Amino acid sequence: MKHISTIIILCFLVACGAPTEEAWPTDLAGKQKLLTERKSSLKSLQTDIDKLEEELAELMPEREEKKFAVNVMPLKRETFLSYVKIQGTVMTDNVVMASSETGGRIMSMTVKEGDYVNAGQLIATMDAGVVQNQLNELQTSLDLAKTVFERQERLWKQKIGSEIQFLQAKSTVESIEKSMETVKLQLAKKDVFAPMSGYADQIFLKQGEMASPGMPIIQILNTGSVKIVADVPETYLSSIKRGDYVDIHFPALEKDMKKKVTMVGRSIDPSNRTFKIEMSSGNPGGILKPNLLAELNIIDKKIDDQVIIPLEVIQQEVTGKRYVYVVENLEAEILRAKKVYIDSGDSYDNKIIISDGLNGDESLIVDGVQDLLPKSAITIETTLTDNE
Repeated sequence: MKHISTIIILCFLVACGAPTEEAWPTDLAGKQKLLTERKSSLKSLQTDIDKLEEELAELMPEREEKKFAVNVMPLKRETFLSYVKIQGTVMTDNVVMASSETGGRIMSMTVKEGDYVNAGQLIATMDAGVVQNQLNELQTSLDLAKTVFERQERLWKQKIGSEIQFLQAKSTVESIEKSMETVKLQLAKKDVFAPMSGYADQIFLKQGEMASPGMPIIQILNTGSVKIVADVPETYLSSIKRGDYVDIHFPALEKDMKKKVTMVGRSIDPSNRTFKIEMSSGNPGGILKPNLLAELNIIDKKIDDQVIIPLEVIQQEVTGKRYVYVVENLEAEILRAKKVYIDSGDSYDNKIIISDGLNGDESLIVDGVQDLLPKSAITIETTLTDNE
């Protein structure tokens, strides 16, 4: 049967007295006219071939008919989804720097890099020798001032001495006491405590080194909860909203998860025309590390109630018309292949929307179509689902 098409085409060309390449028109208009005529003839010829193949199949002498083994997939109307892949990064807001409010030499470090610390835990002690000396001097001055005040107070009660001397002695004691409170507060700042619970991620200064006021000594990181952040091109601004779910893949971990969008940026970055989105996530075991690469699959198109088929089952005639084979009648004694011409729409991930030709209730032949002709007898080996 396959040789019939070739023979008919050759006969047609001979019968039509097709001009040789040397006899083709040389001007543009002539070539365009000849091309239009050939395309028209080819379409007409394909129609004749299809009709002849069907008629020959009916006129062939009765004999045991060959049946082609095929796999079929029942069609249904479903929602078409296409995605865009965006690169993201794992980040965390729970990062703080522990530093000393007073400068000086670090006398001791109580944690090592990688240790877990609790909020309020002592992590370093600064050299407070100068401050301690100030406190000792003030204590000596206070002791003397109190002695002077007590004597002036006794004299004042005996109506000896002036009121000014009594008030000056009292003021001196109060002034030194306030200075001591200030120095004691400074002395207490020699101890550096963890501002939050987490891991000592980085240690910037070691024991014995000098630290300035406010200089970071240890970075504490808490990865109990993280967020996945991505910059999305502005063309997808209408495709993603807060509350939408996003499929996330972590290549380094071979791990997948689905997370809800918790934040959509309110401005466009003028440098790269993107807006920011965030997905919050728990992190049991701390497996998601800050700066870990993430791949986000974001839905950019959703079309309901569509007939969707695998792209590879579509075949094409020489005329450019595309078609598929379906089972003609599942209730018949002998199952046959039916050739159906189709028009298609959007496609994604090897699946395509059929906009015309299929209703969604057919059984599509997906394997074994290479040798089929219209009305070919078939036998179904396997019925597949759309996931197979």
